[in-house]
Amino acid sequence: MTPAMFHVKQRDFGTPNGVWQGSNRDQTRIKKARTALLMVASAVMLAACSSPEEIAQGTATAQATTAAAQPPAPPTPPAVDAAKVEFTDNAADGEAKREFAYGWPAEAAAIPALAARLTADRDKLLAEQKADWSSALKEFGNSDCIGCVNRDFSKTWEVVANLPRFLSLSYGFYAYTGGAHGNSASGGLVWDREADAAVEPRAFFTSAKAMQDVLGPRWCKALSGARRAKMGGEGPVDESTFPCPPIADLTVLLGSKGKTGFDRIGLIADPYVAGSYAEGDYEVTIPVTADILAIVKPEYKAAFNLGK
Repeated sequence: MTPAMFHVKQRDFGTPNGVWQGSNRDQTRIKKARTALLMVASAVMLAACSSPEEIAQGTATAQATTAAAQPPAPPTPPAVDAAKVEFTDNAADGEAKREFAYGWPAEAAAIPALAARLTADRDKLLAEQKADWSSALKEFGNSDCIGCVNRDFSKTWEVVANLPRFLSLSYGFYAYTGGAHGNSASGGLVWDREADAAVEPRAFFTSAKAMQDVLGPRWCKALSGARRAKMGGEGPVDESTFPCPPIADLTVLLGSKGKTGFDRIGLIADPYVAGSYAEGDYEVTIPVTADILAIVKPEYKAAFNLGK
């Protein structure tokens, strides 16, 4: 390996002034350096002669120029001035029990129209459970079938993405109405703060066919890998009983990794949709690509970014 070489210009004491004499180019550099020093000295003297008001005005102008040169900060979601909602309503009649839980995050509670929508959904579901439990007690109250008179329901909303205009939410619920086991499912919605209204995640795209054509192949490929992983990664996947379900049968969620726009699509197959109850659900995340962006409705394209 060749050692590094450092070239040092030495002083020449044989010259009349006893200093190093460089080339014409070096002399030019020296002149430029002296000129720069004189300019700095002049600026210092000018500042010393300037009034405090003039100095402050010059500082403010420089700061404004610097701020204007910097890119604006990305918009942020509105501040949350609300609390998370966790509602429960339980009852018992001897060994028969009824349990009900419903909740939503503070971000949703901070939007009056959305909070009202979730409250109405909660009250409706609670009324339905109470009516069903009352009927079960009348029919099976004197029997030994405890499972026939027990009821359990829970539904919880969570934030998927919180953007300046849109709040993307998902929910999962579990319901037991008798039998060997309960059932679970998922869903979601996006709240448009500008329109003050809910938008179904599918409504952001041009059509169901476009979603199937673009998302379908990626979903089925990812599902095959997820199935194989649940089986221990051995052997082929038997899709005769549960073929790959279409996008129309899945829960669609809009997410954001970069937190400035929707840049990923969540797809969830609930139990029985892509496999047996014992397999549970299957969830796949697909980054937003150019072809996915192409099937977003024009009025929503600004809300999407390419994923990474």
